[in-house]
Amino acid sequence: MFQQLRRATQASYGIFSGAAKAWARLRFSPGRARWVQGEIWHPKQISTWQDDGSYVLEVPYSDDRELVGDILRHGADCTVLAPPELQARVKNVLRQALQAYPG
Repeated sequence: MFQQLRRATQASYGIFSGAAKAWARLRFSPGRARWVQGEIWHPKQISTWQDDGSYVLEVPYSDDRELVGDILRHGADCTVLAPPELQARVKNVLRQALQAYPG
């Protein structure tokens, strides 16, 4: 029973349970990398340091709402490398935010 519950609640990133539909691949700037590398985003996350000092983090997710919020929290220090659908979602949210600040 416990294993079933854990599989259901820890299969993907954040508060939204369910099977992961994709893996997010995020690159953090060298300046932000030292902070992010100490965070556990998901028990099965994959992380790698890049030669330029940036940090790439991969996490499974089923629903992008919480993930998009966490990506935006890092601003220009986080770039979505994959999947394309997540890149498009973040771009759309950023465009909408810019429209709130005309001029």
